[in-house]
Amino acid sequence: MVLAEFSIWPMDKGESVGAYVARAVDIVDRSGLPYKLGPMGTCIEGEWDQVMAVIGQCYKALAADCRRITCTVKIDYRAGKSGMLDAKVASVQKQVGRPLRT
Repeated sequence: MVLAEFSIWPMDKGESVGAYVARAVDIVDRSGLPYKLGPMGTCIEGEWDQVMAVIGQCYKALAADCRRITCTVKIDYRAGKSGMLDAKVASVQKQVGRPLRT
């Protein structure tokens, strides 16, 4: 199972690119894979091919009308492990001994 945090945005559309980010997040949401939207990126969980396909769809959606796109991806692969979107946060909260802002 893969947990991937990614951000994708066009570099040729000025300083306000929320509409393009929303286009990508809509693709993630419609994928059916578990995900969490954050202020600087989106975490998505699934099998490698599923996750990479969604990120690829996001790229293609922006490439339709963007000439320069930046995408950052961080991946955590762990064999036989699922539910990492919540489990990783719960583990840290347990170590701290209290709920944290998420």
